[in-house]
Amino acid sequence: MQRYFVTPEQLYGDDHVYLTGDDAHHILRVMRMGPGDEFMVSDGISREAKAVIRKAEPGRVEAEVEEWLPMNGEPSWSITVAQSLPKGDKMEWVIQKGTEIGAAAFIPFQSQRMIVQYDDKKEAKRIERWSKIAKEAAEQAHRSRIPDVKPVLPWRQLLKEIGQYDLALFCYEKEGGAAGTGLRAAIGSYYDSKGLTDRLASRISVLLIVGPEGGFTPREAEEAEAEGAVIVGLGRRILRTETAAMVGLACLMYESGEMGGE
Repeated sequence: MQRYFVTPEQLYGDDHVYLTGDDAHHILRVMRMGPGDEFMVSDGISREAKAVIRKAEPGRVEAEVEEWLPMNGEPSWSITVAQSLPKGDKMEWVIQKGTEIGAAAFIPFQSQRMIVQYDDKKEAKRIERWSKIAKEAAEQAHRSRIPDVKPVLPWRQLLKEIGQYDLALFCYEKEGGAAGTGLRAAIGSYYDSKGLTDRLASRISVLLIVGPEGGFTPREAEEAEAEGAVIVGLGRRILRTETAAMVGLACLMYESGEMGGE
């Protein structure tokens, strides 16, 4: 069933909802829906419902709530992907697929070896596009909330973000191989340090930091570790930047129990 996100004001009263703009166009022109057809709607905060269209006209769809639904489309761990700006449309790919997997937020940032030439004059338009991609992916994946796409941060500002999370994991290719610290070991050490035994029942915030095509410099790894990040590897193979983000995120979802991990 098609799903749409609306503002709390659009989901009003006890049993009414309306859609306008791009969502109304999509439901009428793309999905070819009309009175009597059903769809799902969420305000992205606390209310989610199945609704049936009662009135449809160009630019506006009015519907009646048939059933209020539980908001159970979110993982127990809140995982933010901090991705050094990659070239081309790779950031769009990271946001789309990361949203489908379950990321709570994305932080694009600048690092020393990134290839792309960052233009701050284009930032507002980029954030707008990335946010739209997150919204569409969240609807497709039946998420209960739309991941937040943060403004692009310089490296020094990203370092300050590390302390805001329960656990920060810095993906570094030099930690790969049998001797490197893996995600599971890092998570286990975190729980041991907190005296916790049931990770599946926990609600923790995690920052997953992924470097650019050129990787992180040794100095960046040292600075991140000094701020409290745990340096981890993602196996013996060298992954593309967009692959590393998805592998790390999927592994964290497994460890949280989202995919049956123990």
